[in-house]
Amino acid sequence: MPKSHRSFHSATSVDTGDDLENEFGIASEELLETRPPLSPTASRKLKSTRTSDLNLRSRRPSQVNIHDERAPLLSHNFGPTRPYTSVPSSTPGTPRPWLPRRQSGSASVRVPRNLTRAGSWAFSQRLVNALSSQGDGAADGNIEESKASLVRDDRGWYDQFTSTDWVHDSIADAFRMKELRSRKDIRGRLIAWFDGAQGWILVAIIGCLTALVAYTVDVSETAVFDWKTGYCAEGWFLSEKRCCAGASICDAWKPWSYLIRNPHLSDRTVEYLVFTAAVVFLSVLSSLLTLTTKTVISSSVSLATLDENLGAETGKESKFDDEHEQDGINKAVSPERRVQNAPQKPPMIFYSAAGSGVAEVKVINSGFVLHGYLGLKTLTIKSLALILSVASGLSLGKEGPFVHIATCIGNIACRLFSKYNQNDGKRREVLSASAASGVAVAFGAPIGGVLFSLEEVSYYFPPKTLFRTFFCCIIAALSLKFLNPYGTQKIVLFEVRYLTDWKPFEMIAFILVGILGGAVGALFIKASRFWAQTFRRLPTIKKMPLLEVTLVALVTGLSSFWNRYTKLPVTELLFELATPCDAYSEDGDGLCPSNERIPEVIRMLAIAFIIKAVLTTITFGIKVPAGIYVPSMVVGGLLGRIAGHIVQYLALNHADTGLFGACSPDSTPESCVVPGVYAMVGAGATMCGVTRLSVTLAVILFELTGSLDHVLPFSIGVLVSKWTADALEPHSIYDLLLEMNSYPFLDNKVRPVFTTELGDITPRVREERLIDISHSPLIPAKALRSKLDYLHSTGELDGGLAIVRKGILTGLIPGPDLEYALDKLRNEDKSLCLMSTQVRWNGEDEPETEMDPTDFTPYIDPAPVALDIHSPMDLVYECFVKLGLRYICVLRDGHYAGLVHKKAFTKYIKQLEESGH
Repeated sequence: MPKSHRSFHSATSVDTGDDLENEFGIASEELLETRPPLSPTASRKLKSTRTSDLNLRSRRPSQVNIHDERAPLLSHNFGPTRPYTSVPSSTPGTPRPWLPRRQSGSASVRVPRNLTRAGSWAFSQRLVNALSSQGDGAADGNIEESKASLVRDDRGWYDQFTSTDWVHDSIADAFRMKELRSRKDIRGRLIAWFDGAQGWILVAIIGCLTALVAYTVDVSETAVFDWKTGYCAEGWFLSEKRCCAGASICDAWKPWSYLIRNPHLSDRTVEYLVFTAAVVFLSVLSSLLTLTTKTVISSSVSLATLDENLGAETGKESKFDDEHEQDGINKAVSPERRVQNAPQKPPMIFYSAAGSGVAEVKVINSGFVLHGYLGLKTLTIKSLALILSVASGLSLGKEGPFVHIATCIGNIACRLFSKYNQNDGKRREVLSASAASGVAVAFGAPIGGVLFSLEEVSYYFPPKTLFRTFFCCIIAALSLKFLNPYGTQKIVLFEVRYLTDWKPFEMIAFILVGILGGAVGALFIKASRFWAQTFRRLPTIKKMPLLEVTLVALVTGLSSFWNRYTKLPVTELLFELATPCDAYSEDGDGLCPSNERIPEVIRMLAIAFIIKAVLTTITFGIKVPAGIYVPSMVVGGLLGRIAGHIVQYLALNHADTGLFGACSPDSTPESCVVPGVYAMVGAGATMCGVTRLSVTLAVILFELTGSLDHVLPFSIGVLVSKWTADALEPHSIYDLLLEMNSYPFLDNKVRPVFTTELGDITPRVREERLIDISHSPLIPAKALRSKLDYLHSTGELDGGLAIVRKGILTGLIPGPDLEYALDKLRNEDKSLCLMSTQVRWNGEDEPETEMDPTDFTPYIDPAPVALDIHSPMDLVYECFVKLGLRYICVLRDGHYAGLVHKKAFTKYIKQLEESGH
């Protein structure tokens, strides 16, 4: 792989004096007269500094970190700093100093540039005075005064809607470990041991807290759900199950018709009206809580939407548009004028507590930054609103939100240890484990949780993270068992046991159920897209999301009351559908009918299937916490139960045929065919069609049933379902969310077929996108600000500016780092900034710990990743996916030829998908 031009040369190769004379017409000797004379090598020599010599702990200020619910994922506000000194090649390319920053960038409100600039230091100020024909008479500040004038702010390294620098975080952690292991004494060994134990301690805390929140939600929503039908006379806070201690006939549980009596209305009508009113009231209350997490962001970043309403109108202009479209615009216009004339985009709005949050967790784990999405406010509001939304009886689940809630707990818990709080890459290892614990407590399936994190939400999943994730899931499951939320000493939603083994002829039926489940899942995705692009784009619905919640709740209450299956909670309904029969009834209401009553049960199940399918489609995406896992399993369970009863009816009435010869017509209905097995196969197949999970689903179904004999039918159904769903609809429900929300997510599981080279997507080199130090390493700060504003105007908040000397790439400065460095300058209009890593800014007369704000070399990456312009796209894809790069520099015959941002590459991938490649 071609490498960038080496940035470190010998001292004799630097010709800064000639550069200064060529640029300003002033000899360098005249500029150096204002300083004490230095030796020829004092200001140009390359000083080698070992990492072990840096006492990082002694250079960290003692100020307290202040976090809130909108704190960035990487919020180490205080840390060590040092002036730039050329170091050996083993040092990280960007020795980023840990300094506090102010939230800025076009994704947040920027403070006016001239109000918070730190003062220039002695040499740079004298240089400006020497070059300026009109001096302002300002006194030269000494080092101590300049240090006191530095303005402290609250900015983290990663701005809103930017990407994590995985390479830098990995190298930073490696040097942290090198510093840690350099101590060989007893204290050093103890510190190293505690550092290694921090990860285990952290995931154990996360597992316990996740189980505690899950227990609170489970117990609360069960009691509130039963309030729609009545109340307990012995305690209003008790659910019907706890009030009656499991008895089928209970005098302590009173229906609302017992309390509310109206001579003009029957008891059934009163119960119906109260039920519908309770559904609407709880849904609206949940939505009101959710709407309190509204976040409005004025930005040039054109994210269409940031929640799961799926109703966003994605325009042609996207936040990672490249500049190919701008090449034909008036090139004589200055960059400042281009920024001023840029069209103003409407503010963006998102609700962090709405939806399931799984898609956003997936994007965050891939390196995208969404401030506030995993904060304390989101955790609190979503937990409370989830209780109300599930208790309302809407066709939604709590399993997806549990993943988001567990990830919030993991993000907040990372603040306990600086090892994870100050490194975004390490933090995402913990977030992967946290998401897995959410599935573990939701389904009572710790192994399924580990596989879910590996298969769905994790982007980078190293082997050590696998074991740590498993440990976190086990701790969460154990904690939930001790808390005993269901009163059964079980951690699973429901536990079923099948005593009858399946027959060979049933394999055909299992395959058909898998095909039907995959088709239903694919049709659900298409129906959700259609509903979002029609109903949710009505002006009234877009402006009033609470109105949609009210309408959906009203429809749910009116249609769910009269059908026994739709009235049940989704988890209890799934349990009934999957449970085998012990006794058989002669009426048509139960799921264990006799042979003659099977058609009547099929009719009732078909009605419930239609109602649940429609309600699930219109409910997904409203402004309440809502999961899709269990609702999709319920729809599939109804479908599978219908198929099971059909096969059961055929086997009982055609037992004399060769196909059903193993069945006896005189035996019980389930002696040959168990419809509950078909319900589980249909539940897994439909959920696979919606989410495209495969191995995870098979393992979760096994953990729910504990039946080794039925692992094969579950696996066959999931396998066939995935094939069918991929043929009908290539995108999962989360892919649809990523597409509708315009997230810059580069899928690492689906590799497209490339027929082009890197040069085909490389924009032409623009003056505004590079820093040329061919004539002088000193660049006016005003010019740098102009280039930075140009980057922001194109939506590249996390872009970078290449540094070239006579066409050769000598380094790259990231946009966020450049903005931070410029924000430290007090007099930006008259400051000159050092942009060459080949020059020392301070001499030996100044202590090494003192840093000049105009010395930008600490922020420069002297060895950015660069590829030849003829490199195949497959290599570019591997670099972005495996290395986690933000951008790749492009070289042509060793000369700089452009820069490709990850968001531009992601846009190119989406264009390939849309064109059918």
